[in-house]
Amino acid sequence: MKEKNYNLDAKQEKAIIALLNEPTIARAAKSAGVGETTLYRWLQEEGFNKEYRSVRKKALTQTIARLQNGTTKAIETLEEIMIDKEATSSSRVTASKIVLEIAFKAYELEELASKMDELEKRLNESLK
Repeated sequence: MKEKNYNLDAKQEKAIIALLNEPTIARAAKSAGVGETTLYRWLQEEGFNKEYRSVRKKALTQTIARLQNGTTKAIETLEEIMIDKEATSSSRVTASKIVLEIAFKAYELEELASKMDELEKRLNESLK
């Protein structure tokens, strides 16, 4: 099925940017120079709403990528604190605790992903 392209005008594009940057719809409407009622109406329109969700998803994907890039430095920092004999005992214990908690959570996520893959495989086989 071919996806429909929606042509937004300049005010609608500005409204989408405002929705991403402002904490409320009221402030987004004011920032975009449109009425709050207009912005609510646009959000009900399929084309506007679809474009807004698409842009929001792209922004979130970029944010997640930035966070993932910072994880190496974060772990290095925690490791430095863990082995730093000059750091306070409480700092070293806290850093150690965080590393352990993250490791266990990562393990749990890997296990869940593996189980989900297996369930999907079984479901697909049963549907054949």
